[in-house]
Amino acid sequence: MKALILAGGEGKRLRPFTYTRPKGMVYIAGKPLLYWIMEELKKAGINEFYIVVQHHKEKIIEYFKEWKNVVFLEQGKEYGTAKAVECAKGSITGEFVVVAGDQLFSHKIVKEVMGRKGKKVAALKEHGEGENYGFVLVEGGRIKEVHEKSERPPSRLINLSIYKFTDEIFNEIQKIEKSSRGEYEITDALAGAEAVITKDFWMDITWPWDMLKANELLLEQMAERRGRIINSTIKGKVIMEEGAVVENSVIEGNVYLGKNTHVGPFAYIRGPTSICDNCSVGGGTTVKASILFPRVNAKHLSYIGDSVIGEDVNFGSSTQLANFRFDGKEVWVETEKGKVNSRRKKLGAFVGDNTKFGVGAMVMPGKVVGNNCWVGSGVVVYKNIPSNKKVFVKHEWIEEG
Repeated sequence: MKALILAGGEGKRLRPFTYTRPKGMVYIAGKPLLYWIMEELKKAGINEFYIVVQHHKEKIIEYFKEWKNVVFLEQGKEYGTAKAVECAKGSITGEFVVVAGDQLFSHKIVKEVMGRKGKKVAALKEHGEGENYGFVLVEGGRIKEVHEKSERPPSRLINLSIYKFTDEIFNEIQKIEKSSRGEYEITDALAGAEAVITKDFWMDITWPWDMLKANELLLEQMAERRGRIINSTIKGKVIMEEGAVVENSVIEGNVYLGKNTHVGPFAYIRGPTSICDNCSVGGGTTVKASILFPRVNAKHLSYIGDSVIGEDVNFGSSTQLANFRFDGKEVWVETEKGKVNSRRKKLGAFVGDNTKFGVGAMVMPGKVVGNNCWVGSGVVVYKNIPSNKKVFVKHEWIEEG
């Protein structure tokens, strides 16, 4: 069986991380999200992969170019999931599975969808936040209607963006009209599709804090693999890649350490935490329940809690990322869609690629710092910083006597 993975989307809600990569290439548990999607598809018996690329396509192609039986299909300027599926016309015949490239799911869902005999099959799930996903009406085991988001949805069934189609779907796509969002939606072709209502694991990676929950879940499933550990205390599970070293430090799993990552001396790492390849964490630094993308440097008395840190970020001495409000309430995050409740009482910062912090910089809970920023010494970040900005504070020098 073949699988078509829709990975061309820009993923605006995952900014700042998707300014420089597709949403399928954000790191979770040490690997890109697409890696975990393809691993589950393999477990379901998929042996050929077609990946639809567009936004920062080179990142996906570079990472997966050595994988066997992987074909890249470039989406044109017409947007929407229907046009993404249409990219496979002429490349895929017969039956095939389609999955969105911004979610985690159990392979059991895919196997159940594959096992149905219908020409159109869609996986659905009851969800407590149907108002955030839209909803699906089902009659007689088949999809009757797919609706947009509603404050009071008449159904709690949501569409998981996991389908089985035949190549006849390409003819149906030709009849789809542009939606109110200005896109061609594959959901407009789902009427009459056989509904698979699942209770198996599925989660959408919509917001940056969703990455933290996904990281926790994936680390729970991974097998322990220890490497070079020198005079350190290890509690719980640690997954260490080749070249990773822990020196004179304390680790409380579950923790992932990527290739050639060095922890110590005197670091404290608390799970669930993933520290990707070629990072350096030490010198009294604490990292708790966070994701560090490759080549992060945090060696001098810093605190990184419940945060996601992009590539090539440098923390000056005593940089502190606060992760808890004084009043103990849930942390709200300012996004391009307005303020969004993370529904987390512990939430730190989201820091984009190539950003540098000066000595003693502080970031308040739930704040976003973009790519290529400089945050000067002593700055207290109490609001989001857009990409490519330099922020400093002026001090009044008073000399007496």
